Amino acid sequence: MPHLTLHTPLGEITVFEEGGAILALDWGRAYGIDNPAPTPVLREAAAQLHDYFDGKRVRFDLPLAPQGSTFRQSVWAALCRIPPGQTRSYIDIAREIGCGSPRAIGQANGANPIPIIIPCHRVVAAGGGIGGYSGEGGIATKRFLLALEARGVSREEAATLPLFRTSPQRPTAPQGTQP
Repeated sequence: MPHLTLHTPLGEITVFEEGGAILALDWGRAYGIDNPAPTPVLREAAAQLHDYFDGKRVRFDLPLAPQGSTFRQSVWAALCRIPPGQTRSYIDIAREIGCGSPRAIGQANGANPIPIIIPCHRVVAAGGGIGGYSGEGGIATKRFLLALEARGVSREEAATLPLFRTSPQRPTAPQGTQP
């Protein structure tokens, strides 16, 4: 399967193509897989990803072919509609696609085969928490991607993003009592 490994600020990522569309983006280098010369789609994906990491692009214009159920496809399509520099909660996505389970949205989000390009990092927990991230580096990677995209928004808009919110203080026990 044609693929191309790129060096990024997040380490190496490998983009896979099949039938003229991006099929997957994996963290790290693909070893032990025969690789023909990079296809035009892979070269374009590399150029767009480099522009993204250089802060010159916040949207991707690539043919995508993520493999998954109809439900997962609907979740991934909803993720692509989240504007750069903005976030949505799992509940927001559930409401948008008519699903009664934010947990199912989280599972589909975690199964996203083309992270970054299908922006699963833009989905956060209700109430302003950062939520999880199944990609390499976990929450630190999610924060990095949100901060990268926030450079293109105003200071006021950036202040509302979850990565800029302070963590809520843990409740403390009243004086004179044991925690």
